[in-house]
Amino acid sequence: MSGVEKRGWEGDAEGQGHDMRNDGGMGPCFYILAAVSFLLIVITFPFSLFVCIKIVREYERAVIFRLGRVLSGRAKGPGIFFIIPCTDQYRKVDLRTMIFDIPPQEILTKDSVSARVDAVVYYRIQNPTLSVTKVENVSLSTFLLAQTTLRNVLGTKNLTEVLGSREEISHQMQEILDEATDPWGVKVELVEMKDVRLPVQMQRSMAAEAEASRDAKAKVIAAEGEQNASRALKEASEIINEAPAALQLRYLQSLNTIASHNNHTVIFPLPLSLIAKFMAK
Repeated sequence: MSGVEKRGWEGDAEGQGHDMRNDGGMGPCFYILAAVSFLLIVITFPFSLFVCIKIVREYERAVIFRLGRVLSGRAKGPGIFFIIPCTDQYRKVDLRTMIFDIPPQEILTKDSVSARVDAVVYYRIQNPTLSVTKVENVSLSTFLLAQTTLRNVLGTKNLTEVLGSREEISHQMQEILDEATDPWGVKVELVEMKDVRLPVQMQRSMAAEAEASRDAKAKVIAAEGEQNASRALKEASEIINEAPAALQLRYLQSLNTIASHNNHTVIFPLPLSLIAKFMAK
């Protein structure tokens, strides 16, 4: 049995035990009212069926109160159920997954940076009885709790964590909300952060920092390239020094490269050794 199913089963068991204890305290007033109600139902039959028979849809449940006390057993539905007009009241509970947006919250991160963060929460009611008897307005309570949880959780994170660890923060918020709303019969299924808005000055500072970091990396790469090129030139000079004819071949290759660009300038390289002979005379 999983943790969620175990909590839901324990919540149902607690609610049922509470209901059965309530039914045990029914006094003679209930039986008198019930007898009068049945008599009226019989007298006004079949028109009384329109008041006594109720229908709930597949995704709904009905929590019945008899003389103000929750009726024993689980919530009714889906389908048809019967109520006593004078003694019973009921409330419908929607079991479908509900969604609400957390409006942008002004938060102050751990490193004293202000930001506006909004999120979306997906939740559903897993115990209709608890959602009616334990909290006045389960939707509003979950909404306000989600706002507080968002501010509290983000207040313990640095700006870098808020921007780069959204999935972990959302999972942490989901666990906190699920644990807090479990006594209300609510299951928080998913929490997602939508957007993080920073002040304009902070955005400019971050952009300048990122640009400086890219420039530093580019300079390091260029320096490494120059270092590799100098090593290659050193090795080439050593090879040419071992074979003097290779230098003449390099001259001819350079002339071929220059001529391929349709240049009007013609270069005639002269060996330094030849010039040295003339200078010696």
